[in-house]
Formats: sequence, structure tokens, C-alpha cells
Amino acid sequence: MRIIGIDPGLTRCGIGIIAAGPGRSVAFEHVEVLRSPADAEPAARIHQIGSSIERLLDGQRPGAIALERVFAQDNVASVMGVAQISGVVMYLAAHRDIPVGLYSPNEVKSQVTGYGSADKAQVTAMVTRLLGLGAPPKPADAADALALAIAHAWQLGRAGAARHGARGGDGLAETPALRAWREAERRAGKRRGPRG
Repeated sequence: MRIIGIDPGLTRCGIGIIAAGPGRSVAFEHVEVLRSPADAEPAARIHQIGSSIERLLDGQRPGAIALERVFAQDNVASVMGVAQISGVVMYLAAHRDIPVGLYSPNEVKSQVTGYGSADKAQVTAMVTRLLGLGAPPKPADAADALALAIAHAWQLGRAGAARHGARGGDGLAETPALRAWREAERRAGKRRGPRG
């Protein structure tokens, strides 16, 4: 399944795209950082970033989106930009029936590094290693977006595994993301063929 991780922001918006396979396998597909000029009108900046995200969603056709959850900071202007772009992403995703997973920075750090208080350098190093990249993705927004996508892939994998392993009544909701994950695992199983 293709997953797009989005580290939202009005000045810089990180986009990381991975392919998630069975188990915890993840493969790098694309990374970029969308930018808008700080001196432009907010509506024009939102439109510029939103149009680029729309282009990526339509071109890449992801099975899921992982989006950083908005959290309070001292810098209100920064929080507003993150919230505005997050709203655009959720609108575009809902319009295309793409499920969105929301993650706090600590949740992503914990999933990717095993330590919820990891610093940006540690996250970048793990993303580089997990995806087999020749060089660390830069700037940090790019690495953060890829980390979001990896965290979501692993979260979907765990939920799918729990659902498959249960004998009914497992309590997991039948969500579009879980259906897409199971379909990806089913297709991967067909490509591998029977085990000997």
C-alpha cells in the first residue's frame, strides 16, 4: 500500500511517500518539501500548498495518509499555519475517500526510534536506515514526513495482524485503512506464491 506522510506547515510542508508491504517492510518512493513565501497573503499561501498536495494525491493515489496532529506551542502563528494546512489535507483526503491517521510527534518518534523523546537527528538517522537511503532526507520536514508514513504503515500492520489473528469479535472497526491494508497483504501473498 502507498502511504503519504505529511508534516503540515504553511512555510514548509514535508511530503514523504513510501510503499508498505507485509510485516514491517517499507520502501522509499518519494520525498519533497512544499514551500510558500512568508510575505505572501495567507489565502495565496494556503492555495499554493493545497494545490501541490492535491496534485500529489491525484498523481500518487495513496491508500492512506499519515498527518501530524496539531498540538499547542508557544508560537501561535506557527500553530495556525499547521492547522490551516491540516484542514486542507483532511478536506482533500475526505473528498477522495482516503483514510487519514493522526499522530503526535512523540507517537511517531516512539514508533520509529523506540524512544518518544528522540531528537530530530535520531529520527532522521532511523528513517535513513529503515528506507535504505544513501543520504539523510533534508530538511527535517522531509524526514519527519517519511517518519509519519512509516509509523502509519506499522500501525496499520499491527491492527491488520491483530484482526487476522483474532477468532472474531476482536473489537477492531472495519475501516477503509484496514481494508486497504488487508488487500495489499492479499496481493503480496499472491505474488509470492505458495510456500514450499
